[in-house]
Amino acid sequence: PSLMAEETSVPENRQDSSIPENRLDFGKLQYGCDHYRRRCRIRAPCCNRIFACRHCHNDAMSSLSDPMERHELVRQDVTRVICAVCDTEQPVAKVCSNCGVNMGEYFCEVCKFYDDETDKKQFHCDECGICRVGGHENFFHCQKCGSCYSVSIRDNHLCVENAMKNCCPICYEYLFDSVKGTTVMRCGHTIHIECYYDMLKQKQYRCPICSKSTVDMSRNWERLDEEIGATAMPVECQYEQHKQSEISHIWPQVQQLQFIQYSCNSKIRF
Repeated sequence: PSLMAEETSVPENRQDSSIPENRLDFGKLQYGCDHYRRRCRIRAPCCNRIFACRHCHNDAMSSLSDPMERHELVRQDVTRVICAVCDTEQPVAKVCSNCGVNMGEYFCEVCKFYDDETDKKQFHCDECGICRVGGHENFFHCQKCGSCYSVSIRDNHLCVENAMKNCCPICYEYLFDSVKGTTVMRCGHTIHIECYYDMLKQKQYRCPICSKSTVDMSRNWERLDEEIGATAMPVECQYEQHKQSEISHIWPQVQQLQFIQYSCNSKIRF
């Protein structure tokens, strides 16, 4: 985890007030789209059109009626941006070459990424090759899983090779570069946090991929054992001597019949 917001002209919220003494901060948080607050737009090299961000581009292009024209923007391929303050088109850079404002308080030269909302604590992960949010000190890159995870699960998560380079098993959105939060289930498979809690609300406690329990079910199994142990065998199923005699007459090799009950964790109840 959006409305597409293609930008081909100056945003409606552009202000005409004079540039303050600190030119770098002029217009901060006043421009952008539904995805990011930033003071520039990008020219997509794939279709030569202008958009507020790559997500706006992808939303617009994925909704085209002709499937052959649908495509996604590779963020690293962007080479031209348009300042939202003065409308000057220029090569990718943090500061506008014309009016001198920061086009993004956070700027990544590798991802060609701009964002004025630095409280997200953006950082670039060299191993992932993309920018992420949450603070570099709060994440580590798992080489086997192929993605950044919270340091809280550094030593207690089950590694699944390239686990993040798959689609969410609920909504099928690609997880690796999704803007929605993700989590790792007990089995090691990954899923959107929002989708995970929706799944629990539907009383689904199994991983949609491998069917292993996503939560600790030990107490539930104990209750089932208790219920099975306290349940009397129906009269018609109980062993009776005359029935054994009748069956033994037909199948002499049968010496004894006894019904048993099984619980989910293979403990036997008689």
